[in-house]
Amino acid sequence: MQTVTPHNKNTNESPELVQKTLYSILFTISFAHFINDLLQAIIPSVYPLFKEKFQLSFAQIGMITFTYQLTASILQPFVGMYTDKKSKPFSLIIGMTFTLVGLFFVSVANSFTYLLISVSLIGIGSSIFHPESSRVAHLASGGKKGLAQSIFQLGGNAGSAIGPLLAALIIMPNGQYYIIYFCLIALIGIFVLYKIGIWYRQHLESKRVNKTVETIINHHLSRKKVVSSLIVLLILIFSKYFYLTSITSYYTFFLIEKFHVSIQESQLYLFAFLGAVAIGTVIGGPLGDTFGRKYVIWVSILGVAPFTLLLPYVPLFWVGILSVIIGLILSSAFSAILVYATELLPGKVGLVAGLFFGFAFGMAGVGSAILGKLADITSIEYVFQVCAFLPLIGIITGFLPNIENRKKN
Repeated sequence: MQTVTPHNKNTNESPELVQKTLYSILFTISFAHFINDLLQAIIPSVYPLFKEKFQLSFAQIGMITFTYQLTASILQPFVGMYTDKKSKPFSLIIGMTFTLVGLFFVSVANSFTYLLISVSLIGIGSSIFHPESSRVAHLASGGKKGLAQSIFQLGGNAGSAIGPLLAALIIMPNGQYYIIYFCLIALIGIFVLYKIGIWYRQHLESKRVNKTVETIINHHLSRKKVVSSLIVLLILIFSKYFYLTSITSYYTFFLIEKFHVSIQESQLYLFAFLGAVAIGTVIGGPLGDTFGRKYVIWVSILGVAPFTLLLPYVPLFWVGILSVIIGLILSSAFSAILVYATELLPGKVGLVAGLFFGFAFGMAGVGSAILGKLADITSIEYVFQVCAFLPLIGIITGFLPNIENRKKN
């Protein structure tokens, strides 16, 4: 059983705000997430260009992703813990500024080392953006936390899908320097986040004036059970993002090597996969609110296994179909995992967002480096054959307790 208890700690959640869902704020922060992840998606989208221009190995390609994801992952939990205690409404602007500067340096980079330094700046921008933007979505949820996270994640996943398409249309035909034009999109993001910062600051001022009392959901789980449940969730994140990085970093190379498609054709397939990821994200949150997040996590990760196991062995047409199905199913998990974790650690939205976004990015970075080295030793096709088994880890979802409130008809 769950009970609601008053809580007077200096946190960032107010009943005044959660009484109704603020869709204008949700869609605005989702649009900012769209811009942030679109800009980040530019980097892996132009890996074929970097590989050819700088004569990089797959291991070096993996190192680019590892560097970006490492800087993004290490800082996020610390940013989240800090902002749980002391909110910084305009810190989101600082994050987007780091991304802008990083993109500029990527556009003019003339060596592998220069590339690594440039993408690390983009990683820092991501580490600042995600914890506080997740808190904004949480505050505007009106109690519909799964829906709010889905709307927020929709923006990010849509940006990740559009990024490769824009790269194929703008950067690949014209060259590396055209990355600089995406700095204009970063400027739009800064303006949007300034507007969000104004709302966020007004919310905090209203909270101080009204001295509102926060409500906290108490799940009555032991500390040991909470820790073990968080470990299960992190293992599931490992499974999901280790597999996803095989797609985002190496799917284009897989298609080029096995089916001899052009670079631009391969990016269209990647766009289809990432578009499916964006759509699947919308589905996962509301389903979690309705049926229970544990079951959405279970179906999303374990349920995708038959399709991942088939993908390395089918013709090109079916590779495209299966990749869309995989994107739809697998993407529904993250919103459910994130909200489930906030219910395990009530009142720690920033810490949870920082930890799980950070761990996700970290696993993607480590995975990219390991899979790149494996591809150099064996082949890209072998990498996909090995990664196909990762979703089977989803079976451990059964160890999670049932803590969420479900809708009653």
